[in-house]
Amino acid sequence: MTVVTDATFQTAVLERSKSVPVVVDLWATWCGPCRVLSPIIERVIAETGGTVELATVDVDANPRVAQAFGVQSIPSVFALRDGQVVDSFVGALPEHAVREWVGRLAPGATRLEQLLERGDEASLREAHELDPDNVDVVAQLGEVLRVQGRLDDAEELLTPHARAVPVSTVLARVRLERQGVRLDADVDLTLEHLLEQSASDERARSSLLTVLDALGPDDPRYLAYRRRLMNRLH
Repeated sequence: MTVVTDATFQTAVLERSKSVPVVVDLWATWCGPCRVLSPIIERVIAETGGTVELATVDVDANPRVAQAFGVQSIPSVFALRDGQVVDSFVGALPEHAVREWVGRLAPGATRLEQLLERGDEASLREAHELDPDNVDVVAQLGEVLRVQGRLDDAEELLTPHARAVPVSTVLARVRLERQGVRLDADVDLTLEHLLEQSASDERARSSLLTVLDALGPDDPRYLAYRRRLMNRLH
C-alpha cells in the first residue's frame, strides 16, 4: 500500500499504472464507511500477490487529487491502468463484491485460482475461507480428505453442496469407500456385474448409479452405462 499526496500522485499513481493496475482509495479520517472499506480493500489487494497495487489518498489533506477525480462523496475507489480510469465505485461494498471487483483487474490467475492450482490441503482450506460456497473448492478439498481416508470430514464438508455435480461426484466416492468399493480396482468388471443384476435387484441398480456418479459425467462410462441401464429397464 502506498500513501499518496498531491505531490506524489503523478509518479505513484499515473506513472505506476503503466506497469501494474493501481487502485486509488479516497478517504477521510472523519468518514465512518471509509474505516469499514479501507481494510477490506487492503486485504483483498494483498491477496493478488502484487498484480494489483493500492494507493490511498486522504482527500482533506490532498484536495487536488480529489478534484482530479471529481469526487463528490467518499469512500470513492478508482482503478487505473495505463494512466486512465478503467473502473470505479462509491461507498462501502461488502468484501465479496470488492474481491470480485479487484479480480477483474488482476492479470492472470486470481488468488483463489492460485490456491486451487496448488491443490494441497492448506491452500484449499485458505481458498474455502475466501469463498465457502465455491463448489470447485469444496469438491477439490473433499477429494483430498477422501484420499487421506478422512471420510467423516469429507462428507461433512461435501453434504451441504451435494446438488452441485463436482461435489456429488466426490460424495459418491466417499459413500462407495464406506461400502468397501474402490475406484482404483477393476471398475469395468464391477459395472458389468452390477448391470447384469440391475434389472431384478434394486440394490444392484442403486450401487451401479452410485459408481457412475463417483466416476462423474466426464467419464465416458457415465453416459454409456446409464443408457444400457435404461435399455434393460425398458
